Amino acid sequence: MITFQHVSFSYDSHRMQAKTHRTEGLHDINFTVKDGECVLLCGKSGCGKTTMTRLVNGLIPNVYPGKLTGNVLLDGQNLSELPMYEIASLVGSVFQNPKTQFFNVDTDSEIAFGVENQALPREQIAQKVAAAAKILEIETLRGRNIFSLSGGEKQKVAFASVYAMNPMVYLLDEPSSNLDMETVDALKTHLKELKSQGKTILIVEHRLYYLMDIVDRILVLDEGQITKNYSAKEFLTLTDKERRMMGLRTTDLRKELPELIAKKEQENSLELKNVSLFYRKETVMRNISAKFSRGEVIALVGKNGTGKTTFSRALCGLHQEIKGDFFRDGKIISTKRRQKISYMVMQDVNFQLFAESVEAECSFGIRNPNAALIAETMDTLNLTPFAEQHPGTLSGGQKQRLAVAVGQICKKELIVFDEPTSGLDYESMTSVAKIIRTLSEQGKIIFVVTHDYEFLCRTCSRILAFSDGEISDDLKFRADNKAQIAQLFFSAVETNRGGDLFE
Repeated sequence: MITFQHVSFSYDSHRMQAKTHRTEGLHDINFTVKDGECVLLCGKSGCGKTTMTRLVNGLIPNVYPGKLTGNVLLDGQNLSELPMYEIASLVGSVFQNPKTQFFNVDTDSEIAFGVENQALPREQIAQKVAAAAKILEIETLRGRNIFSLSGGEKQKVAFASVYAMNPMVYLLDEPSSNLDMETVDALKTHLKELKSQGKTILIVEHRLYYLMDIVDRILVLDEGQITKNYSAKEFLTLTDKERRMMGLRTTDLRKELPELIAKKEQENSLELKNVSLFYRKETVMRNISAKFSRGEVIALVGKNGTGKTTFSRALCGLHQEIKGDFFRDGKIISTKRRQKISYMVMQDVNFQLFAESVEAECSFGIRNPNAALIAETMDTLNLTPFAEQHPGTLSGGQKQRLAVAVGQICKKELIVFDEPTSGLDYESMTSVAKIIRTLSEQGKIIFVVTHDYEFLCRTCSRILAFSDGEISDDLKFRADNKAQIAQLFFSAVETNRGGDLFE
């Protein structure tokens, strides 16, 4: 049993919000999670969800110092008084960015890491690693270099490392953020199995649709306080408007339809001819030929590990192992030139935030930045309150929005967004969609790597689906292609349930 008793927490001063706004943290939190219960923590980005999980796994106050009042109890024991090794044996955590919890460079060692710290015999450790990989269906990821994995594959390994330890409490922070829809469905199956074993589960999540028949309760947070406490049945009676007012996303993807308004076709501006991509001499994609026009928003979809990010990096001139040609307006364009005309919002935006403040980041490295555009973009993405704050102190969703803001401000011709909605609430997701539509209207060529069907409906005009190193589908994203769209996104999920995507 997990109990919060009048818990308030504020981070040390270096993590403070702008002086005119409330400090990041929690304010008088009271609730109890029963043994075997599955509780969803949701709310707008930066509302305190992750802070709550840090109190349960001991990272607060051991790693993140600050002012803590009240008590967080696990089976009657005050967690702030327990040593970290003891908490770790009871509570398993999968972080929003799995890279931040890795300690090894190969997958087998990473899955074994937690079990090794339980001082089990070597043979038993090997058995637990093998069992976790088999049950979670990630045996193909064994023996791999961590750094060669896609974002979704890293999340699978992080989950496996916790699963192998067999804790009583699971803390999952945005577990679906980088997973393809088939893997999300597998995650759902694993969560149901954990519930059947009597495990206690706390999930921080913005993508709600896959959890509605798993969670027992939904806690909605706003500015560090629990504002709503719903049973699953109560939550499903909310209207779309009521849910969106709280910053929450859809509970049923079947209600989402393409919003694209047909546009006049423009001339092709970018062309790939017989492009093959390699990673350490291994073929990632082969003989890709395609044409793209100004104003197109192209979704790059496919299972985790199919090469979507490698393809994106190649477009921007950031991947070197290439054969074939890239053409711009009919002329071959060099790798160096592609770098100059392109901007990429990375899957892990921590790699591209350099400045000392949010406002400075928006103009970092940009010649003659447009102050009015910076102010407008920051306002659209709700970044103005954090203008003087260091980017490293932002929440995951806030960092994502900041990287998107720079993509709008830098005025490049070709822009790639790699999982831009990771960690974003409904309001932030629609704001990013608005930015992308604006860029489209300006004649940019935009590629979006995404598994987020709800977001795709609001932004994309075309889909490229990758499978087995090739483009398996290339189609316009509109309602009259609903059969093909359903096959791409829902074949592994809805078909088994007899559902219709566009009911």
